[in-house]
Amino acid sequence: MTTPRGGGDDPPRSSSGAAAQTSAGTNEPLTPTSMLMSGQQGGLNRRGSRSAAMATFSMEVFDNEVVPSTLSSIAPILRVAAEIEPERPRVAYLCRFYAFEKAHRLDQNSVGRGVRQFKTALLQRLEKDNSPSLAKRVKKSDAREIESFYQQYYENYVRALDKGEQADRAQLGKAYQTAGVLFEVLCAVNKNEKVEEVNPEIIRLHRDVQEKKDIYAPFNILPLDAASASQSIMQLEEIKAAVTALRNTRGLNWPSAFEPERQKGVDLDLLDWLRAMFGFQRDSVRNQREHLILLLANVHIRLEPKPEPLSKLDDRAVDEVMTKLFNNYRKWCKFLSRKHSLRNPPGAQPQEVQQRKILYLGLYLLIWGESANIRFMPECLCYIFHNMAYELHGLLAGNVSIVTGENIRPSYGGDEEAFLKKVVTPIYRVIKKESEKSKHGKTPHSAWCNYDDLNEYFWTSDCFSLGWPMRDDGDFFKSMHDSRPVTMAGSSSQKSSTKSTGKMNFVETRTFWHIFRSFDRMWTFYLLALQAMLIFAWRDYTLTQILNKDLLYSLSSIFVTAAFLQFLQSELLC
Repeated sequence: MTTPRGGGDDPPRSSSGAAAQTSAGTNEPLTPTSMLMSGQQGGLNRRGSRSAAMATFSMEVFDNEVVPSTLSSIAPILRVAAEIEPERPRVAYLCRFYAFEKAHRLDQNSVGRGVRQFKTALLQRLEKDNSPSLAKRVKKSDAREIESFYQQYYENYVRALDKGEQADRAQLGKAYQTAGVLFEVLCAVNKNEKVEEVNPEIIRLHRDVQEKKDIYAPFNILPLDAASASQSIMQLEEIKAAVTALRNTRGLNWPSAFEPERQKGVDLDLLDWLRAMFGFQRDSVRNQREHLILLLANVHIRLEPKPEPLSKLDDRAVDEVMTKLFNNYRKWCKFLSRKHSLRNPPGAQPQEVQQRKILYLGLYLLIWGESANIRFMPECLCYIFHNMAYELHGLLAGNVSIVTGENIRPSYGGDEEAFLKKVVTPIYRVIKKESEKSKHGKTPHSAWCNYDDLNEYFWTSDCFSLGWPMRDDGDFFKSMHDSRPVTMAGSSSQKSSTKSTGKMNFVETRTFWHIFRSFDRMWTFYLLALQAMLIFAWRDYTLTQILNKDLLYSLSSIFVTAAFLQFLQSELLC
């Protein structure tokens, strides 16, 4: 594909003003040219000439919703445009126009991979569709056009599909998402045409859409919203048992920020409480909620003898899941001679003990779910869980801070995405820094640390010197190759040269001798067989005399050779 000489993202000179703005009181249609001439936040301009090599690309990329990763938020807008184009071409044009504006706001200089080509192709598509779509416009202005279509879509699709418990959940959820995108585009068009207020009827419909949109949230396997209680999978006794146990939030103190949701009657559960206290991501909580429910339900239904009643989660199921999930964590604590943080309240009721255990399970799964590549460092996850579980125990026990005199709070707070930003990101930066030292595998392996090397730090009691919250000046967050000087072999006693390395136990040395090490048994067999055949060939013996005493004495020298080869191998691999 030829690189275009110019495009919608090249910065030209233009006058200031709002993007795609038209004159007040006129019904001038929105066009790419009008937006480019008006400029937008630093100027969205382009040269007059563009390469025509993007024509084929532009037609395919939007129909298939192939957008650059940095512009993923505009993919739903392009999907809606493709769906409604046969019915209302002008509304589809306005959706693509809004997607172009949004793409430019997200990446004005087109520095993202594929963004420049994408925006150029989208601009060409807009210029091509402008006149044909304008000719098919039903209303006098673009604002009236999309407003009337929004009302029509709500009546013909949203309301028609909303049949209560008998509704097609997938189709209805998609319709609510489409309605949400249309309202977003409608507001943008009204702003461009200087329409001060949106029709109150449209606002009312939008509020209804937003409420239902939250109910019909996307799911993987289990539709856990109130509207899907009649779904077949939600009628299984083991699923009901796990869901009921997860929604037992009795005795938990909720932050004031969650009071509005609780007053609305939303079914909040133990994972919602963990999100509120430790700052996990909303979508991660949604995924791990299904994960935990299915784990508990699968074990619960397989118990022998069967629990009575089946609709109540059995403690044996919780204990079995805990045994499997925390097996490595318990071994880690034992290895480092530390007491684990899985503590139950003394003298508590069975329901309270079960609630505490499910909180520990949920906390571990939420940590694992947001840890990204840190999952390749299981002992690092153990360290994080060990400290967060200890904080969880303090929260539930109502411990009081010696410094403030108030109930203790999590070290990293419960802000939105606090765990990702304050725990995962700093550790990931260390991993990223070390991986960059490898220079795509060209650097000797002894000069940088991989996942296993970094994970070794958490196999020693030194890891607890990091503290909680983790200290920024801790050894782990320093360059691993600047913290441990190691004397090089072969240096003189008077003056020793040092080489810094982050390796603590095993250091892999890359050499061509590895081909002999990997197949050492084969090479040893070849050499010993050659020695035995040479001895037999130089002796004047026949095959019937192979058990002759003198011959066997000579052949036994292969054991001396085997010992020498083993010694040589150990020396070469030091």
